[in-house]
Amino acid sequence: MGRQINAIWSEKKKELVLWGILCVGLILLYLLSSTDWIIKEKEVEVYPVSLIISDTSDDDYVNFRKGVDQAAVEYNVDVSFITLYEKDNLAQQMELVRREAADGAGAVILEPVDELECRQYLEENTYGTPIILLGELSPDEEVKGAVHMDWTAAGRKLGEAITAEQSPDLPVWIFADNPYIGKAGEMKQGLTEVLEKQGFSYTIVPRGTDDTYRSVIEKTVYPGSGTAVVAALDFASTAEAAEIVGGSSVYGKYISGLYGVGMMPSLLDQLDKGTIRGLVVTNQFDAGYFAVKKQCRRLKKSRREASFHWNPNYIEKDELRSKKYEKMLYPID
Repeated sequence: MGRQINAIWSEKKKELVLWGILCVGLILLYLLSSTDWIIKEKEVEVYPVSLIISDTSDDDYVNFRKGVDQAAVEYNVDVSFITLYEKDNLAQQMELVRREAADGAGAVILEPVDELECRQYLEENTYGTPIILLGELSPDEEVKGAVHMDWTAAGRKLGEAITAEQSPDLPVWIFADNPYIGKAGEMKQGLTEVLEKQGFSYTIVPRGTDDTYRSVIEKTVYPGSGTAVVAALDFASTAEAAEIVGGSSVYGKYISGLYGVGMMPSLLDQLDKGTIRGLVVTNQFDAGYFAVKKQCRRLKKSRREASFHWNPNYIEKDELRSKKYEKMLYPID
């Protein structure tokens, strides 16, 4: 009888031990799955980057922002968007670079107001943070890389379209907010090179007042003035010229061709209607995406990045619905 009791007790002890081991195992599994008490979860490093950009008022910026946001998600980047308080103020831009560096930005992406003056600032000052430029300046100790569209080539494309379609007897009016610096300055250089080579005359018309472009276009209807060609070198000037020409059945008879830059829906609509003959368009989604991607790679590897260049595209009405340009012109949210 005693042996039987001992055997039964021994079996129960084994059973209790097994249950105890099982309970301990379950507790350990719970700790492994729900806490980092035993196995520390690897922390995801987030890279703070400041993006200083001069203009956020057009659809090109919207597409650029979409590219930035996409890259920020993929590469764990916290992007702060900083805009200028005063248009075309490079000194203020560079102070913003210094401020963002002092506030802890791991890097700065900068769209310089004027690339040549920006180079001088970078040569004369140290900003304490790596910089990726939305421009063509070559990488150096301060500039760790560049994302650049060849705006001079964009100007040449406008010039080639004008000289192929228009008569050299017609004057060409070149509209721009400021045709001597930045993207517009580069486009002017490429455009005027082609026009001069083909024997076309041109007049540069900087925006002076809100009525500058309208006053120039109105002159075509004066007796003896004749027709003219308009080439606009920035988004705002293209939009305004298209609004003036498209809003009057009279002006359309005297402007032989309107050429510009931008891909806002309103501009694409004017291209579709025939008010605009051709547009230079840029893949701003890729520009934003690669700017953040390159900066993140540089932060992770602590090395200088090569420049990323992409070429301009020139489109006319029949290419609006082309599969080739669909993603660029109509990016999906």
